[in-house]
Amino acid sequence: MSSLFLKDLAQKTHRGLEGRVRKGKSAGGVTYGYDVVRSLKGDGEMTTGERAINEDQASTVRRIFEEFAAGLSPRTIASQLNAEGVEGPRGSGWGASTIYGNWRRGTGILNNELYVGRLVWNRQRFVKDPSNGKRQARPNSPDAWIIEDVPDLRIISEDLWECVKARQKATRSEVIQDGLARPERAHRPKHLFSGLLKCGVCGGGYTIVGKTHYGCANARNKGTCDNRLTIKREDLEARVLSGLKDQLLDPDLIAEFVTAYRAEFNRLVAEEVKDRAIAERELGKTQRQITSIVDAIADGMFHSSMKAKMDGLEARKAELEIQLQSKGIEPPVLLHPGLSDIYREKVRGLTAALNEPTLRPEATEMIRSLLSEIRLVPEGDTLAIELVGELAGLLALDQTKNGPKH
Repeated sequence: MSSLFLKDLAQKTHRGLEGRVRKGKSAGGVTYGYDVVRSLKGDGEMTTGERAINEDQASTVRRIFEEFAAGLSPRTIASQLNAEGVEGPRGSGWGASTIYGNWRRGTGILNNELYVGRLVWNRQRFVKDPSNGKRQARPNSPDAWIIEDVPDLRIISEDLWECVKARQKATRSEVIQDGLARPERAHRPKHLFSGLLKCGVCGGGYTIVGKTHYGCANARNKGTCDNRLTIKREDLEARVLSGLKDQLLDPDLIAEFVTAYRAEFNRLVAEEVKDRAIAERELGKTQRQITSIVDAIADGMFHSSMKAKMDGLEARKAELEIQLQSKGIEPPVLLHPGLSDIYREKVRGLTAALNEPTLRPEATEMIRSLLSEIRLVPEGDTLAIELVGELAGLLALDQTKNGPKH
C-alpha cells in the first residue's frame, strides 16, 4: 500500500514540476549564473521557481565560453579561475569536468542551454538498482524533454553557443577514429589500484597521466596542488604488491591484527547479547499480553477485536522465538595457529592470479579489498608510498630503496 502511495506521489510531483517548467520556471536547484528570486504573492504565499541573472557569475560564464571558443582547454580555464580565486558553482574550486561536463546529459557549464535562454527539463530519470538499492540516472529520449524559451535568462549569444558546440564536436571526433574509440583520448581502462591512489599533499586523487604514469589530478586539472611528481603505473603496482607480500605479515602487524580481530569479535558478541536481551524482554511482554487476553476471554469479556489482536501477538511471539533460536552465543574464537602461513599463501596466490585472464577480475577485487587507500607522498624529488588498510595499518615504502624516480 505504501509503495503505491509513494508511486502516486512521485507521479503527481513530476506533473507539478512539468507544469512549473512549462511556465518557464525552475523545477528545482540553482544553476550557476543565477539567483533564486522569492517574493510575496497576493494570496500571501511565496513565489517559487523564479530566477534572475547573477551578474558576477554571469561574467564568469561568458568568460568560460569565450576562452573555450578561443582555443583554451577546460583544464587551463579551470586552473586560471582557481589561481584568481574565482569561486566555483558549489563554493569550491573549478575542475575541467565542471566546465566541460557531459554533452549527452547536458551537464557542465558549456552544455547548459539555459545560458542561451532555453530551459530544458526531463533529460533523465532516476531508477533504483535492485542489486544495491541505489538510485541511478537513465537518459530519457529527446521527445520526452520539456523545452521552453526563457529569453530573460539568456547570458551568452547564440553565435557564441554555436561556436562552442562546433569546437566540442571537433574535439569528440578526435576521440573516435574509424568508428573506434581511442583509449588514450577517451575513457581509460580501469587499472589495479584505480580510485585508491591519493596525493599525500592535497588529498586529491592520483590519476593516469598520459599512458603510463600516475600524477596528482588537482595539480594538473585545477592547479591547486604543488605536487608535480609522477610514478610509472607498472612500478607502482609492483611496489604495492611487493609491500603486501613482504610486509603485510610482519610480526608486529599480525599482533595488531590479532588485537583488532579480538576487539571486533568482542564488540559483536556484546551486540549479540544486547540484542538477545531486548528480544527476550519483548517476548516476555508479548506473552503477558497474550495471557491477559486469554484471562479476559475466560472471564466472559470476549470482543471481536480480541481475535485480531491475539493473531498479531501470536505471530510476533513466533518471530521472536525464531529470532532467539538464531542468536545463540558463540564460544570465543581461537586464532588458527597457522594463520600467518595461510594468509601469506593466499596473498601469493592472489598476485599470481593477476596473470590469469579468467582469474584476474576476482583477484583484482580481493587485492583491492586489502587496502582502503594508497598515499603517494613526496620526499624530495621522489615519492614514498603509504598503504592504508584495515588489517595492516600504515606501511611506508621508500622509493629510494625501490628504484629511481619516475
